[in-house]
Order: sequence, then structure tokens, then C-alpha cells
Amino acid sequence: MPRFTGYAEHAFDDKGRLVVPVRFRERLGPRFILTIAQPDPCLALYPIEAWEQFCERLDEAPVKDERFRRLVRYLFANTDHTGCDGQGRLLVPQALRAYAGIDREAVSIGTHRRVEIWAKERNPLVPPADDEFAVFATELGLY
Repeated sequence: MPRFTGYAEHAFDDKGRLVVPVRFRERLGPRFILTIAQPDPCLALYPIEAWEQFCERLDEAPVKDERFRRLVRYLFANTDHTGCDGQGRLLVPQALRAYAGIDREAVSIGTHRRVEIWAKERNPLVPPADDEFAVFATELGLY
């Protein structure tokens, strides 16, 4: 399973295309998933394998009520199987750019199993408070 790290600033062109950094494209593969990243106001790129695992978790969900059906409808209506063109550009539909509040400037962030695309002005990279990182990493059992 690919792991995504790193950060890139870039801009959409007039046709709504974004150049996906090479380090992300190599791990995403030739075809991947573009979707919304609720509850955050950003987009996400998933390798097919990671998306399949996500879908398996949906299939196994113990509750399949009206909330589940609404979530599935909304999520899958805003999800595309896609890929980059020969120049590494990804066409992002206007509806998805609007969801993320992206006009032109964007940042892409590797977040372990996916790549998040944020409007530059909404960039979520906020350094943790003094010892917040160490405390939380310890709670997760990482240290």
C-alpha cells in the first residue's frame, strides 16, 4: 500500500487542470480515485487499492439506514475514477473545486494513505502546540 508524504503548492489552469506532483503520481498509479474528503473541505486522491479497502469498510458497516444511504449517495456522486494526462495534469470538475473552495491556488498534502488537495487559503498545516504531537503520538502507542 503506497504511503504519501510531502507538500506542494500549485495552481489550476484555466481548464480546471492541476499538475499532480511526480512523487504522488508514481504512488497513485495510472488510474486512481478523486473524491471529496468529508468532513474536511478538501478533495482526496486514493490509489485504487486504498479506495477498495474504504469501500469494503462501507460494505461491512453495521448500520445501513437512511443516513447510510444519504452518505453513500453523496459520496459516490462526488467520486470519479480518473487519471492524469500525458503531462501529469488532473482535470478536476468544477463541482469538486467548488466543494473544496478552490479558485486557482491549491496545495497538495501527502497524508499517509491518500493525497489531499486544499484551497491554498484553507491550508490546514498548523504546527502542533508545544508537546501536543508527543502526547498524542504516545496516546496512539507510537512512542
